[in-house]
Amino acid sequence: MHRRTSMFQLCQLTTMFVVFSLAFQGLSRAEDAPDTKKFARIKVGDKTTFAIVEGDQVREIKGNLFRKWEETDITHALSDVKILVPTSARHVFAMAGNYKSHLAGAEVPKKFQIPQPFFKSPSSLLPEGGVIRIPPGDENVHYEAELVVVIGKRAKNVPVEKAMDYVFGLTCGNDVSARTWQNDPETKDVQWWRGKGADTFGPCGPFIVQGLDPSNLKMTLRLNGEVRQEENTSQLLHDVPSTVSFISKHVTLLPGDLIFTGTPGKTDRMKSGDVVEVEIEGIGILRNTVAKKGERVKGAKGKKRKRKKD
Repeated sequence: MHRRTSMFQLCQLTTMFVVFSLAFQGLSRAEDAPDTKKFARIKVGDKTTFAIVEGDQVREIKGNLFRKWEETDITHALSDVKILVPTSARHVFAMAGNYKSHLAGAEVPKKFQIPQPFFKSPSSLLPEGGVIRIPPGDENVHYEAELVVVIGKRAKNVPVEKAMDYVFGLTCGNDVSARTWQNDPETKDVQWWRGKGADTFGPCGPFIVQGLDPSNLKMTLRLNGEVRQEENTSQLLHDVPSTVSFISKHVTLLPGDLIFTGTPGKTDRMKSGDVVEVEIEGIGILRNTVAKKGERVKGAKGKKRKRKKD
C-alpha cells in the first residue's frame, strides 16, 4: 500500500513538473514576443491623418509618422473611418522571382540569384476595400500575395546588417499582374509598366505593423474564401535586409516608400465579382473585390451605387 501510494505521488509530482515546465515555456515565449504597434492612414471627414490602431478603435497622432509624432486624445471607432493606402509612396518597388516555389524548375536560375526588383506606379496603389479593375485589352489578370516593406527613413547605400534600421514596418500587398501584357510571347510589352503598374494593380494595407520579424510570417491568399496561396516568408530567396540594401545602392529610398517582396507558388486569374484576401500573420487581412473597368460594384447593402469614372 505504501509503495502504491509512493508511486501515485511520484506520478503526481511528475505531472505537476511537466505542467509547470510547459507553463514556464509559454510565459517565456510570451515575454519574448515582439512589442508590436499598429498604424493606419485614415480619412475622417475632410481630414487625412495617421492613427494608432487600438483594437476596434483608432487614436489620431500629430506630427510626422516617420520623424517625430505624439498621440492625441482624439479617437474614432475603426468602423467609422475610411482606411487609406498606408503611405503616400513616391517609389513603389516589387520583387520578381523571389520565392523558389514561384520559379519553374528545381534550381534557382542564375539571374534570380541576385535580387530582381522592378517599379510599380504609385497610382497603382489601392486601399483595403478598394476595387481591382480588370482593364480593357487584358483580362488575364492574376493575384499575387506579398509581404510589403514600408521604408521609414532616407536610405542610400545601406549595408545589409543595418538595413532593418531603415524599415518602419510591414503591411500586406497584392501585386496584381496582367499576364498578356507581361508575358505573351507575341504581344507582350517591352516593359512591365502596365502589366504590373496599371491603376488599382497595387492593393496594400490595411495596417502598418512594427515589431514583427519579416523572416517568419505565414502568408495566405484566399480567392472567394478558397486558399490559393500559402507560404512562410522564411522561404524568401532574398530577405528583407538584403532587398532593402540592394535597392538602396541604386535608387535612394524615401520615407513611406513601399517594397513588395515577391509572391510564392502559382497564381491564377481573377474575374469580375471575385473577392481576394491577403492575410499575413500579425498584420491583418487585405480584402478587395474585382470588377471590369467601368463596371458598377454593389455596395455593402447590396444596392448598386454610383461611382466616379476610372
